[in-house]
Amino acid sequence: VQLQASGGGLVQTGRSLKLSCTVSGNFRSSATMRWYRQAPEKQRELVASIISSGITNYADFVKDRFTVSRDKSKSTVYLQMNDLKPEDTAVYYCNYYAYWTGREYWGQGTLVTVSS
Repeated sequence: VQLQASGGGLVQTGRSLKLSCTVSGNFRSSATMRWYRQAPEKQRELVASIISSGITNYADFVKDRFTVSRDKSKSTVYLQMNDLKPEDTAVYYCNYYAYWTGREYWGQGTLVTVSS
């Protein structure tokens, strides 16, 4: 399974960005997809997740600002980020979790920088 994340960049406070993560290889669309982020000198943290049925879950610090979605026909997961804040600055990683085996796979990360 390979994951390719894109869409990061430099934006001002209050603006929006949309990240994409395309999955390829030997994957199942039933896998759980997650977005994590890691800020400088901080641990990686879970931002949002979406399961096959479309049910989503969010960290408290992004609720009502971020939206995760998936397009199974394109094997792509998105993270729409609105009202960005400087504390959202981090490398964002997509994650594919094969719950039936317990294995997970990571994309290479995409940098989001929010200027004040």
